[in-house]
Amino acid sequence: MGFKDDFIEFMVDSNVLKFGDFITKSGRPTPYFVNTGAYQTGSQISKLGDFYAKAYIDNNLDSDLLYGPAYKGIPLVVTTAASLSDNFDKDLPYSFNRKEVKDHGEGGTIIGRIPTKGDKVTIIEDVITAGTSVRETIETLKDYGVDIDSLIISVDRMEVGESGKTAIEEIEEDFGIKTYPIVTTREIIDSLYGKEVGGKVLIDDEMKEKMEEHLKKYGKN
Repeated sequence: MGFKDDFIEFMVDSNVLKFGDFITKSGRPTPYFVNTGAYQTGSQISKLGDFYAKAYIDNNLDSDLLYGPAYKGIPLVVTTAASLSDNFDKDLPYSFNRKEVKDHGEGGTIIGRIPTKGDKVTIIEDVITAGTSVRETIETLKDYGVDIDSLIISVDRMEVGESGKTAIEEIEEDFGIKTYPIVTTREIIDSLYGKEVGGKVLIDDEMKEKMEEHLKKYGKN
């Protein structure tokens, strides 16, 4: 079993990847949902960091700083940095932001290593749908004069917005930032179709048809 298959089963086992009838934040109906907020144990967050770190290494990224946007990006960037240090002997600094400006003590909104001009930054995020969070992150970092080089996410839903482009395409076109998903929706379908996980086939013929229809309606043609 490959790295991507392992990650997909890990999401299922952690109750992060679910199948059924859901509504996304953008208001679209969807037959599957990814909620990284469902990770809740030390072993889960540690293993998740290993997958992010592997994606970083496999894509030959070379950053000066890892950055995790509040709130879900905070544990993600911490566990990714720890895994890169423990498993790949790559000791990178990390930082994340607080939503509220601190008006006492050291003040400011950044915790961890403060970004400095010229830093090559990799953003660690969960899932991109509309790209709103990433754009907010870019606004937060632009005053530091950094070079936002890349973005790692867990799942690329492969959905397009009103522009007819995916959020990932828009981010690359508007800001020159390359996105590296650990897996895509297409890979989830291919990996789980007809396969038992925990004694149950999660993507049978009916669910596969629903997911294909979803991609046909909202995905990149």
